[in-house]
Amino acid sequence: MKKISRALVTGCAGFIGSHLTESLLQDGVEVVGVDCFNDNYGRGAKLRNLERAGDWDSFDFVPVDLSRGTVPDLVADVDVVFHLAAEPGVRASWGPRFDTYLRNNLLATQHLLESCKGWPDTQFVYASSSSVYGQAERMPTSESDLPRPFSPYGVTKLAAEHLCLSFCDNFGLQSVALRYFSVYGPRQRPDMAFDRFCLALLDGAEIEVYGDGLQTRDFTFVADVVRATRLAAESSRAVGNVYNVGGGSQIGLREALELLEEISGVEARVQYQPGQDGDVRDTGAETVRAREDLGFDPTTTLGEGLRLQFEWVAEERQRVGLPARRSARPRAPAT
Repeated sequence: MKKISRALVTGCAGFIGSHLTESLLQDGVEVVGVDCFNDNYGRGAKLRNLERAGDWDSFDFVPVDLSRGTVPDLVADVDVVFHLAAEPGVRASWGPRFDTYLRNNLLATQHLLESCKGWPDTQFVYASSSSVYGQAERMPTSESDLPRPFSPYGVTKLAAEHLCLSFCDNFGLQSVALRYFSVYGPRQRPDMAFDRFCLALLDGAEIEVYGDGLQTRDFTFVADVVRATRLAAESSRAVGNVYNVGGGSQIGLREALELLEEISGVEARVQYQPGQDGDVRDTGAETVRAREDLGFDPTTTLGEGLRLQFEWVAEERQRVGLPARRSARPRAPAT
């Protein structure tokens, strides 16, 4: 296992990046955190994500836009680069914003890889996405199944994966790509389903669901994702490979909503909307490779993870002083 003393985390102010940063700091790792505060959601929320990391003297934050050029000084003395910075979201990747996805997902990755060329011993862990699979023909989907992205976002994530592995093959950079499946938990982006659902339940507001709600996802709790990401950074066996990171809890969206109703004690008022371009019907991760090579097994059940997310949303909502829009409707007791 590789010992990590100092790490670079890109996207450190984001949902997953902030959790990864804190996990490393708690274990005595010095962290250089990079974020450009792109406008996919509010800067204030991202700054709150960094509050705990800021308590450590071993955390150094550098506000930089990786798409603007190489950053050799930032990678010169780190053991691992965790590249989580990206432009997220399937639905927004169509049309005029595609250049933003090219810049933040592809060009930024290329600049970071070029920066690392002079330090081939550096482990480079790239955060990819299950979106590279598109409408997968087989469930659960394995890493050997042919990727066929169903959205421009998925196209850019797959292209960046190939860049990482080409730098591995050509220059010996110790790259590994992780395909995250439907990550949820505290600090989830405000445009994502569970964050919206939790807020709506707290406010007694209507929940918009795109599609019929029967679509399934392999939901993965953020702490499990962080653990898989760190395992990939410590393993020499991982170099040059791609791994699925799934939560082992493939479930329909309606079933997930029922769990949130039980947790909140509130009956959901759901408005079903037409499905959105780029949204796939189902996702499911085969994680045999990650278990065998990395020793990764998810440990958080969907029910427990949703409870933790709901509690966090409620606390955060109170902390930032968001008033309820209307009174919630209590959920009818089970009979």
